[in-house]
Amino acid sequence: MAYRIEKINHLLRKETTNLLRTKVKDPRLSHPFSITEVVTSADLSYAKVYVSGFLNEQQKAETMEGLMSASNFIRSELGRSLKLKQIPKLNFEWDDSIERGTHILEILEQLSHS
Repeated sequence: MAYRIEKINHLLRKETTNLLRTKVKDPRLSHPFSITEVVTSADLSYAKVYVSGFLNEQQKAETMEGLMSASNFIRSELGRSLKLKQIPKLNFEWDDSIERGTHILEILEQLSHS
């Protein structure tokens, strides 16, 4: 079962990224970002879609608003293109792991110069 969910996560990430690039025309999504991971529930009813990028707080808020606004459209498009019995409801969440990693590297750099 875990392998199947992993495969679905990968497929959802790939297809959602493709839809955002080609079919979603929301100006709030003009800032550069990427989908870092998709985590689907075991019953395929929900999927957390993690998004990341080097954006300021206003750009993050705009991007998240745009993604939430487009989530039903993306879900319906996924239903047309994927051969799954059920398309999970998409919940977009900001992934700050890149920012945290950058911050840790800056601290380590400062410590090495001390």
